[in-house]
Amino acid sequence: MIVRMQKYDFVLFAGQKEDFLEKLQDLGLVDITVRGWEPDEKERELMLSIERHRAAVSRLRAMANDEAVKSAVPYSTGREAYENYSRASAEEDNLTALIAQERKEAEYLGHWGEFDPGEFSQLEQQGVKLRYFHAYTKEFESRRREWEAEYTVYPVSQENGITYFVVITAPGQEVLINAQEDRAPEMTYTQKLREIEQLEARREALKETIERAAASVDLIEQHGFEEEEELHIEQVLDTGVEAADGTLILMEGWATAETARKVDDMLTAYPNLFYVKSEPTPDDEPPVLLRNNRFNKMFEVIGSFYSLPKYGTLDLTPFFGPFYVLFFGLCLADAGYGLIFLVAGLIMRNKVKADWKPAANLVTLCGLSTVICGMFLGSFFGIQLTDIEAFGNFRNYILSPDNMFALALGLGVVQILFGMFIKVANLTRQFGFRYALATLGWILVLLSAIGAYILGQEGVPAQFAMSAVPVWIWCVMGLGGFMMFFLNSPGKNPFMNFGTGLWNTYNHLTGIIGDVLSYIRLFAIGLSGGILASVFNQLALGLSPDIPVVRQICIILILSIGHGITLFMSTLSAFVHPMRLTFVEFYGNAGFEASQRKFNPLKRSAADAG
Repeated sequence: MIVRMQKYDFVLFAGQKEDFLEKLQDLGLVDITVRGWEPDEKERELMLSIERHRAAVSRLRAMANDEAVKSAVPYSTGREAYENYSRASAEEDNLTALIAQERKEAEYLGHWGEFDPGEFSQLEQQGVKLRYFHAYTKEFESRRREWEAEYTVYPVSQENGITYFVVITAPGQEVLINAQEDRAPEMTYTQKLREIEQLEARREALKETIERAAASVDLIEQHGFEEEEELHIEQVLDTGVEAADGTLILMEGWATAETARKVDDMLTAYPNLFYVKSEPTPDDEPPVLLRNNRFNKMFEVIGSFYSLPKYGTLDLTPFFGPFYVLFFGLCLADAGYGLIFLVAGLIMRNKVKADWKPAANLVTLCGLSTVICGMFLGSFFGIQLTDIEAFGNFRNYILSPDNMFALALGLGVVQILFGMFIKVANLTRQFGFRYALATLGWILVLLSAIGAYILGQEGVPAQFAMSAVPVWIWCVMGLGGFMMFFLNSPGKNPFMNFGTGLWNTYNHLTGIIGDVLSYIRLFAIGLSGGILASVFNQLALGLSPDIPVVRQICIILILSIGHGITLFMSTLSAFVHPMRLTFVEFYGNAGFEASQRKFNPLKRSAADAG
């Protein structure tokens, strides 16, 4: 459900602006409209810092279960924790890059063995210079005698088909051989390893700082929230329309209807302030706040991947949620995998914080859906239930691939028609029933066509079967066609409506056919996952040797790897494709309108409030 908003227009003296915004920040109930904001250098730095806080929290949260982190002493403040983490993390990244570079250098030095660089300098002073080369071993062996006839050639090492060698010459002597010349090593491989050990010790010493930061991750996250609030207030300070030669400031704000009375009390008590309270108009762009019950709230995380609904329209969260759960189960389509999700979701519900409870509930519900769908599709960790005698008559209820194909298309038709009904309700709510007549006409045409098709099929009960399409179906279809062609643009010329209806018919017809066919992915993804799982089962039994204990180990190993790959790929598909069906097919037919503005009232952080 989209929470109803109240609009406020403020007029105040320019000198009161900062104080007024601080009072709104203390109240924490009013979202100020920001228009024409361009960040300055300070604000850009603040935006960058906020992103770095988020990245830091993401990394440090992943370290939460580390025993060293659990025993680390947290920092006293979020700022201290973040600043120490930033320095340590930056130095750690530099050291990691430097160590990788030094390892490559050590690999190069390893080709030339152990030596004393000082002795090479003495040799050069005495008229002896070493030049360093490498060539493919075959090339080196074939040309070695030719090169030794002119130069003193000494092979040092051979690795991966390449020979590394030195040529002993006089200083300034030209060396003409067909090989790649290398730079002279400045130290030995052992000396370079010592340097690397020192760098690794420096990097290891930074772990204590990072572990303390991980123990302070909640403080760092809170500090990031404080910076977000600071940026928000900076945005609001930069907005507002000046009037009366800059003496007055005009601002726009929004509050929820249920908190409007508290806002009114604060505004009434504020000196020298004039405000107008009103309902939103179609020309406004109110912020959006969703409020759903416990069941529907778990699907908000899915809707957030796309966009918030536009204010004044319907919140589609309660309507797509059950479909998404069903589609997830049909795509994953294995009762064994569903059992894993079910157990994982139940564990998450008891472990995660309150903010993550909806996500844990969604995982649990999707797992339960997968268990049920997997049973009716006849797959349990790739084992076909139709082949197990113990299931008895239940095997008669397992869907065949043909039935699954028909079910996928049928679900597509149902969800698309459901979306069109929602569009009718949405248009009626926003503009009036006459603006929904064309969509209702489409629904009548589609339902009558489906009814005519079903009644003409074999196997329909005798009392419903008909050799010809009944007149009442033609009447319903004709009424729907009239509404489609002549009532699509209320108030316009009938001929204009007819032309618009023809164009809309072409677009809608091709669109609906494509939308319905998109639901075949429910069949294809579910079937492919089950086949892949059964293939790994066969590989585990077929490739394992007939040696006691070894056979069991091989079977477990192949099954673990195989089902791990299948579970990952199937889960990814089961997560993405139902979301795609929701955002493209369902949203499109339901007339979804997006809003990018989320209700974000000025407020103070818990730390500031304290």
